[in-house]
Amino acid sequence: MIMGLTKREQEVLKYIVNNFIKNASPVGSRLVSKQMEVTLSSATIRNVMSDLEDKDLIKTPYSSSGRIPTDKGYRLYVDILMNKKELTEDEKNFLKKEIDEKKIYIKEGEFAFSEISKILGKISHQLAVVTQPFLGTGVLEKIELIDISSNKILVVINISSGFVKTVIMELDIQISRGKLEKLSAFLNERLQGLTLLEIKETFNERISDYKNEEPELIQLFINHSDKIYSDDSNETKIFIGGTGEIIMQPEFDDPKNFKNIIDITEDKNFVVHILRDRVVNSSNGISISIGEENIDEKLKDYSILCSSYRIGDTSGKIGIIGPKRIDYPKMVSLLEYTSKLISET
Repeated sequence: MIMGLTKREQEVLKYIVNNFIKNASPVGSRLVSKQMEVTLSSATIRNVMSDLEDKDLIKTPYSSSGRIPTDKGYRLYVDILMNKKELTEDEKNFLKKEIDEKKIYIKEGEFAFSEISKILGKISHQLAVVTQPFLGTGVLEKIELIDISSNKILVVINISSGFVKTVIMELDIQISRGKLEKLSAFLNERLQGLTLLEIKETFNERISDYKNEEPELIQLFINHSDKIYSDDSNETKIFIGGTGEIIMQPEFDDPKNFKNIIDITEDKNFVVHILRDRVVNSSNGISISIGEENIDEKLKDYSILCSSYRIGDTSGKIGIIGPKRIDYPKMVSLLEYTSKLISET
């Protein structure tokens, strides 16, 4: 017996969830009775449904209708009852071909991540979200200081995994190229081999003996250290695909739901914060939150599936956002496979 459910109750709940995922219509006892492998009368099915409703695993959305899963029912299904649905060979080949073609761009700019989000949106028919890597765990390979005008310096942070972060600093004083080269050499000597987060936390101590030589310039770097070395998610670029696909789902025939999903797609800072701090499941690398499990009120009608990818020292997130009746078995396989393909770059 799983979670206090009999074998029969598990089978009926699993059937209701699978059927509702597929058809988006409440599931009645006659349908369950006709289509389940085990032959049970409609009366027996109604009794089982009543027991499942008492346990808050299914509910009746309106009078005289069939049943649909509750958030608790979805959670039980995801954790215990669902069978993994493998991607088809055509889907795998399509994903591999498309992502292989984008790999050369991944460390060079935004194009690859934008295209991958569109590919995932097309396959999933949901919102697909891909972040660029969070660079805080990246190891500094080299820092370059380039004077781009009399009062501006371009700081170029080269990460060992191949990514580059740039920050423009405005100066109140004019600094010679020689002084910039000297400071650049000093910073590389003190900071190379450290992660950006380590540099951010210990920057003052590591450059303390240089303060007397160029106090104004060093103070400028101290003032800008959060911006230069931070892993601020507000600076992390995020790409969303599948808007055209998800609005074709029946849930978005309702104008209120339609507006809500459009609002979510337009607030990219909100979406990146949704994904950033999610802890992925160690067994399959996927985090799943359903309905009321989401803290933000905007997300109470949605499920969010999230996975991580890793490139060298850095990592980013891939997410899929959709109605609670999202096809969990397929989405888990899709995220697992996509994460693996990106991580192989």
